This record gives sequence, C-alpha cells and structure tokens, in this order.
Amino acid sequence: MRSLFASHPVETRLALVLLAMVAGLSLATDTFLTMGNLTSLLNNNAVNLIWAVGLLVVLIAGGIDISFAVAASVVQYLAAQVFVAIGGGNWAIGFLVAGGIGIGLGLINAALIHGFRVISIVITIATFNAFFGLLMFFTRGRNIYDLPGWWTERIYVFEHQAANGTWSELNLSVAVMAVCVLATWGLIGFTTLGRQLYAFGDNPEGARRAGVNIWLMQCLAFGWMGMMAGIGGLMQVNIAQEVVPNALYGRELAVLAAVVLGGARLGGGRGTVAGCILGVMFVAITQNGLNLLGISPFAFQMIIGAVIMVAISTSNLTLAGGSRSREGRA
Repeated sequence: MRSLFASHPVETRLALVLLAMVAGLSLATDTFLTMGNLTSLLNNNAVNLIWAVGLLVVLIAGGIDISFAVAASVVQYLAAQVFVAIGGGNWAIGFLVAGGIGIGLGLINAALIHGFRVISIVITIATFNAFFGLLMFFTRGRNIYDLPGWWTERIYVFEHQAANGTWSELNLSVAVMAVCVLATWGLIGFTTLGRQLYAFGDNPEGARRAGVNIWLMQCLAFGWMGMMAGIGGLMQVNIAQEVVPNALYGRELAVLAAVVLGGARLGGGRGTVAGCILGVMFVAITQNGLNLLGISPFAFQMIIGAVIMVAISTSNLTLAGGSRSREGRA
C-alpha cells in the first residue's frame, strides 16, 4: 500500500475518498448500492468517460480542449446527413463516419494552434463558439428524430432481473466506453508515441531538441480527442434516440474537472487512465449522491467549480516550482 501511494499518490487518495463516499451513501440511502442504480451510473456516464480519455491525451500533451462537447453535437448532425445520403448505413459505417468527422474537427484545432502559435485554450474557446454558432445557424435549433433504425435501437450487453422484478442492464455505450479506455491506455502506456506525448507535455522545447515532431504530437492529441468526441456523440444519440443541437452544451466542464481531479496536470506531462476513470466516477457518484439525498443540483455545479479552481491553483504552483528548479540548475 505504501509503495502504491508513493508511485500513484493522487489516484490512491482519490480511490480512498471514493470508497468513503460509497460507504457513506450506502448507509444514507437505501437505493445507492443497488444493481439498478450502479448500472444506471455506468450507462449515464459512459459518454463522459469516452470524452475524458480523449481529453486526458490532450492534457498529457500540455494542451486543453473545451470544444469537444460542441464538436460531438456537430458530428451528430453531419453523421445524420451522411447516413441519409448513403441510405442508412450500419454500426461499422457509423463508427467510421463519426470518428472520421471528429478527427477532422480535432485537426482543425491542432492546425490553428500550431499555425498561429496560440495557446490551446484560446483556440478551443474560439472553435467552441464557432462550431456551436454554425451548428445553430444551419440547423436553426431543430431536433432530428428520423434516424436510421440501427442507430436508435437499444442494444444491451448485460441484463439482470432482481427478485422483486426490477431490471438492470448495461447498454452498448458501456462496451464502447471500455474499448475506448483500453485503446487510450494502450496508446499512452505502451507506444513510442505515448512516451513522446508525455515528454512533449512535460518539456516541449526539450522534446523538440530530442527530435520529437511537435506538429505530429499536436495532431495526435487533438485528433484523438476529436475521435473520442465523435464516438461519444454517436453513442449519445443511441441513448437519447434523437439528435438535439444543444443537448451536450455545458458538459465539457464536468469532464475537465473529472480528468484533472484524477491527476492529469493542466501544465502537461502527467496523467493516467486509472486516475481518469476514478475522476469520472467521483464526479458521477457526487452528482448521483446529491440527487438521492435530495440536495439542490446547484451544489453539484459549485463542487465542479471548486475542483477546477483547486486544479488550476495546484498546477500553477507545480509549474512555478518546476520553473524555479530549472532556473536554479541553469
């Protein structure tokens, strides 16, 4: 336990806090620690975790992206038009189309950041507003209900009926989420590109001098985020069974809070998939617990704001300390 805490202190602390929260909520309510509530937690937060692992890659590379939720909405509308044009499609085509469009939107962010030499948060604020404005302008805010049957058909990967007759199930989005998590874990943990992402995020100039392709790192990070945004948008439609232009607007802050809470540093160079999962679960359980206890949903927004504020403050302290250390060595 001591060695685990030494090697992964943030993840270990967060896991202990989660265990305490689960124990407290299971005692405070009769419904939290039930199969129905737990499967509902996974179903409702699968899309957030898909986005979170994409954002993790961006943060590791030293960037930040707040446009992904709006990009997912753009993917939904463009994909719907593509499916109409080709006469329906299927899941294989759906993942290719949604992932491809998402990668394209992510590469727009990468090209603007690299081309204008502007920090990523400024560019993604701009694309956030540009994507959303264009989406609302061309769609006029209208929902799309006439969608291909394969896209809206409910697919369950797990079903269970309790003794009292209540059903619990996990839908397709949970399985897709698991694949996205494993793919991201493989990318950042077992590939040369993953090691280069960490090096680039920790010290961009040093990585450049060591031969790391800066443009490739930015394309990989934001392209991966775009792909996760597209896949998440595809799965959100399967859950909601409709395309709504502003349904995903505002969810980016909760995802960002979850990822930085899980140990990803806003300055880059640090972050793990395990911490990302724990962060998303912390945010999900907090929101679920507040609902079960009958506490105002505005309390959840205050918690998210506090998490982001603390993350920014601690990141600034870490970066300042690191800068002083480098100056001292020089």
